[in-house]
Amino acid sequence: MVKRNQIINILVVLELVTLFVISVVGILSFNIENSFSVTNIYGQTIQLFGSGVYYYDSYFKAPIFIGTDLTVLLLVIPLIVICLVWYNLKQSNKSLLALISLFGVVFYYSMSISTGVTYNYLFLLYIVSVMFSWIILYKLIRELDINQIRTKGSIRMFNVFLIISGLALFSIWLMDIIPTLLLNQSLLLIETYTTEVTYVYDMAFISPIMFLSYLLIKRKDGLGFVLLSCMLVLCTIIGVMLPIQTAFQLMANIIIPIPVLIVKVGVFVILAIFSGFLTFKLFKEIEFN
Repeated sequence: MVKRNQIINILVVLELVTLFVISVVGILSFNIENSFSVTNIYGQTIQLFGSGVYYYDSYFKAPIFIGTDLTVLLLVIPLIVICLVWYNLKQSNKSLLALISLFGVVFYYSMSISTGVTYNYLFLLYIVSVMFSWIILYKLIRELDINQIRTKGSIRMFNVFLIISGLALFSIWLMDIIPTLLLNQSLLLIETYTTEVTYVYDMAFISPIMFLSYLLIKRKDGLGFVLLSCMLVLCTIIGVMLPIQTAFQLMANIIIPIPVLIVKVGVFVILAIFSGFLTFKLFKEIEFN
């Protein structure tokens, strides 16, 4: 057990250092004075950010990436440190579950930036972050006795969260995609990108995982609670992240229509409050028989 703990500790520390460098370099890229215009493959004139690691990213997207970096630096990294200390002191299944949930977020973040951000000088670090995060997830899940997971409380609220969130996440992005397919157009904010990776990950992975978690929990399969914990923590952190991303966009003088703020930010913030409450409820009521 001690040797396995040492391996996990080393991997987590290496990932934390990687995340720290990525997020700090990203945050230090915030400079709205150097933007410039280019023409994309659709003949549209768009504005590039022109600063730091996000030099070739769009002026609209770069502040979003920087807001994400700040959230990782100030929220995700400290939470991982706290849970790692908890794991080493208590050797509990709950601490393992907390780390698994957080590294689910890290894996999602690492995959998103490695495929969604324009190629830049941090690309190898993005790959390293993806590599460490999935290896850590694998090792942590191997340590957790999934078959012993139970909850002493009602699962009704968890089921409601999974169904509503799974449907909402899929539907919100679908509303962006369907009109472009019907009109044979590109996505509204395609800019210099080839596609929108967030749609792919959310619709092809996150939403189905929520439905899978629901089915597994109904069958009293412990893996369902592991997936539930990952989804709750991810939704909670995204709910914190979105206002920060929006704040950076506003600081960059990007005009965001009120309906967009309500639908794309407000809905996720409300969802984050609900998921935050359910995260507390899950870790309070979950048991390992």
